Amino acid sequence: MLNLFVRCIVIYFFLLVAMRLMGKRQLGELQPFEFAITLVASDLACIPMSDHTIPIIYGIIPVFTLFVVHIIITKLASGSLRFRKLLNGKPIIVIERGNLLPDVLKELNMNIDDLLEALRSGGYFDPGEVEYAIIETNGTMTVLPKAQYKPLTPSDMEMRTEPAEMPVTVVMEGCFMGANMKGLQDIDKKRVLRLLDTLGMKQSDVLLLLVTGNRVFVQPYVGDSMTVSFPEENAG
Repeated sequence: MLNLFVRCIVIYFFLLVAMRLMGKRQLGELQPFEFAITLVASDLACIPMSDHTIPIIYGIIPVFTLFVVHIIITKLASGSLRFRKLLNGKPIIVIERGNLLPDVLKELNMNIDDLLEALRSGGYFDPGEVEYAIIETNGTMTVLPKAQYKPLTPSDMEMRTEPAEMPVTVVMEGCFMGANMKGLQDIDKKRVLRLLDTLGMKQSDVLLLLVTGNRVFVQPYVGDSMTVSFPEENAG
């Protein structure tokens, strides 16, 4: 029993490392060859897990082989557009200039229900709002709305905007994320703790604290979230 327990842990962590090295795509974002490799690797790893008579190396070597194959295929696809199209296929338009293309849907084995569901997932409940819809090589749908249904942007209003800033996670689940502070100017742990003190909170009370410029988002474990600013530092 202990031997089986150890075998499962070893193969699990080896498979986890191999999957991490293959990339960070989510399941719905996998290309066909990546999805196939993932399925085969999981099945191969299960065999020595469930049968203690099979040497554990019989599970590790096939997974390692699939990892090598994945790297080779990825390199070939990155260097050759023709090979990439052969391997992954190409995006296919299913709505063109506001018109649904039934023949294309038939080729993709999609029906109208499938199309409407994919549109709803993208936030469009009315096909009449869509100018183009494209089925990508990983099976997801990309939608270009008609001009009158596009979201309004600052450029449409000729508004002057500041460059966008990336929120920095400073406190997560009560833990201070010191490594994330390197990109912040004039903000250190002491200043964050002083801010929390003015809010009547301790670091351990904070579920999430994000800093974006001088703006701070705070979500305590108990109570409502709030967005505040750092108080001005006294000169001298």
